[in-house]
Amino acid sequence: MKKRMFLAFLASFALFTESVMGAEAAADQNAAAQEESYEYEERFAEWKEDAPSLHALIDYVEAVTDEASPDYIPAEDRIAVFDMDGTVCGELYPTYFEYYMLAWTILKNPDIQPDEEMLSVGRTLRDCALDNSFPSDMAMQHAIQAARAYSGMTLNEFAAYVNEFMLRPVDGFEGMTYGEAFYQPMIEVVDYLNENDFKVYICSGSDRFLCRALLEGTFDIPAENIIGMDVAVEATGQKGEDGLNYVFTAGDDVIRTDRLLIKNLKMNKVAQIVQEIGHQPVLSFGNSSGDVSMHTYTISNNAYRSAAFMLVADDDVRDYGDPEKGESLKEKWAGSGYNVISMRDDWKTIYGDDVVKTGTFRWLEELAEEQTTSESGEAEAVEETAAEAGAPEV
Repeated sequence: MKKRMFLAFLASFALFTESVMGAEAAADQNAAAQEESYEYEERFAEWKEDAPSLHALIDYVEAVTDEASPDYIPAEDRIAVFDMDGTVCGELYPTYFEYYMLAWTILKNPDIQPDEEMLSVGRTLRDCALDNSFPSDMAMQHAIQAARAYSGMTLNEFAAYVNEFMLRPVDGFEGMTYGEAFYQPMIEVVDYLNENDFKVYICSGSDRFLCRALLEGTFDIPAENIIGMDVAVEATGQKGEDGLNYVFTAGDDVIRTDRLLIKNLKMNKVAQIVQEIGHQPVLSFGNSSGDVSMHTYTISNNAYRSAAFMLVADDDVRDYGDPEKGESLKEKWAGSGYNVISMRDDWKTIYGDDVVKTGTFRWLEELAEEQTTSESGEAEAVEETAAEAGAPEV
């Protein structure tokens, strides 16, 4: 009898213990879930919780930063590369920031003396932006004329020039300047990678020095981690003399020249990464065919688990994306082995809740007055003085 009572007691105690332990386990699981939800809401406040691309990124980062994981990557090899225009900042207002800056410089800045070749590029930038009817060689034509237009500026003067344009209101929107036109969800991604000991690089088709000025203060990315289109630089007193024959003096400054070194697109991005970083990236983020080579280099024959993300501009409510084209691109990029980020479906906001798409542009009106070349080939401004044109002070 006593034995039966003792066994019954043990059984009851076991059930009680199991119940308590189960409750504690459930409580632990619930707390962990709440902590995870809180962390998600805090870290990725601008992303929709069901965004597949974000979950793919989080799963990847958690796997490669876990020392017990077979996918673990040492911190020194955690290299992430990002395109800039259309990947971390806008490019549809109505075109690239650097295109706007050059068009205005050629057509409106009386301090610039454009020849017919430069004027032709300025007019093309103006006339083709709204319907994206640029000729196929526009990227290279822009690069050549940008090198010429800003030649002679010191690096500080050029940065100041960029900063003046960054203060201008973004065309096609209300509520932000060009210096604020960054994708808020992508700022969170860069911050997240930095927190997990990734070395983040920008690898852009835009001018390197423009990128440095534009990104400063918004992204925690060192200037030396910013790669872009490059022009040759020289000392102010060098005057074209070979650098092997010239010695920099205390009275010299470094200035831009008109010699284009590289337009950083397609295979050139891979070449620049190899030469400047010296490590194969494990993460790559882009938005166009100009980033395919960088993506393929990242995810092919990599010693580590790697991933590529392609952002698709498919939001025509908050931005000027093309939903129909976006669907085709999603299928194309997914078929290439990339994770697809949908601006429309994955993001709660693009530029911030206070930014509104207007659907109208002042583009043609703003750039309507242009400079003409005189018979002698020297440029003269028409119609407006520098003050009336609102030329940035350098």
